[in-house]
Amino acid sequence: MRYFIDFASGSLIKYGEELCGDNVEFYVDNDMSVAVLSDGLSSGVKANILSTLTSTIALTMIKNGLSIEETVETIIQTLPIDAQKNIAYSTFTIVKITDHNKAYIAEFDGPETFFLRRGQIEKIHYTEKNICGKLVREASIDLKENDVMVFVSDGALYASAGQSLNLNWKWEDIAKHLKINIRESMSALDIKNNLLGVCDQMYLFEPGDDTTVCVLKAVKPKKVKLFTGPPTHKEDDAKVVHELMNNADIRIVSGGTTSQIVARELGVQIKSSTEIYDREVPPIAYIQGIDLVTEGVLTLSKTIDRLKSLSKSLDSDIFKAKDGASQMAKLLYSASHIKLLVGRSLNIANAESSFQRDLELRLHVVGELEKILVKLGKIVTIEYY
Repeated sequence: MRYFIDFASGSLIKYGEELCGDNVEFYVDNDMSVAVLSDGLSSGVKANILSTLTSTIALTMIKNGLSIEETVETIIQTLPIDAQKNIAYSTFTIVKITDHNKAYIAEFDGPETFFLRRGQIEKIHYTEKNICGKLVREASIDLKENDVMVFVSDGALYASAGQSLNLNWKWEDIAKHLKINIRESMSALDIKNNLLGVCDQMYLFEPGDDTTVCVLKAVKPKKVKLFTGPPTHKEDDAKVVHELMNNADIRIVSGGTTSQIVARELGVQIKSSTEIYDREVPPIAYIQGIDLVTEGVLTLSKTIDRLKSLSKSLDSDIFKAKDGASQMAKLLYSASHIKLLVGRSLNIANAESSFQRDLELRLHVVGELEKILVKLGKIVTIEYY
């Protein structure tokens, strides 16, 4: 079995700065996953430019099969030179995971990667390679289910209040923290939030340096299908419902008319709920065989808002809420592969509004949902009916 890579990353910006000097890029498809963390020289705008260039170049070249030698050489030739220090400097950590569950790690000048297996910190056996005068560490790991890799920028080490460095919070201390606090049931997001939250507390919420945490976790694939909007042709109703029910771990239906189609084709009743958990989100409903039934465009829009908030928050409280948007966000975030089944019929249920405008809004919301899910590291496909 090829494991899916559950991915999460987050950053604390150095106190007083508007831009983060660290940058993370992530790519996933059915053949590989690639994550890159880069830490630019110093902080602020210049560091942001350096780290963004480095991570973007590295991601593009590595995912397209170029060697680490070619990648490092291109980075060195591309980075602008700092006028005051006369150097172009940006650290990086690159992790590429193939469809054979083999992880390749390349690191230049950043902290070593933390590798957890069955709750224990496992030693990574590196080799060193001199590339254009730069010493790069390399390693390969054969991944097993629930293996976790955590890599951080320098800001995570020596985190402390004030300007002085806390020399008591070192790599070994972070490793000990992860060993004690990380449980097998935790997602990549949970692990990221835990470690980044500790760093924030140690800085007394005024980070003395840009601080980034990236987490990769090998998990079993989980497929979610979401059906929204009636098909253009009524004769396709049965086809799309069959697709919804086939080969999925989780099934979501969004929209009143869509729900009626599903219930009719399955030969069951829709049970409505009057419980309101959030005044801005319509109540959910229930259909036997479907994991979540919600209202349409409004709930989808609120779901997008909740998914976007994950990158800004250090907790997962939205997953505990019972409203339809929060439940949908939780189910989508838990997935590895998501198929969106989107009907393009004009919705006759909305008789008082512009049919064409409603359809355009639905398609726009679906497009935004796809973007945020891809950004969160999900493999997303869309089928229109």
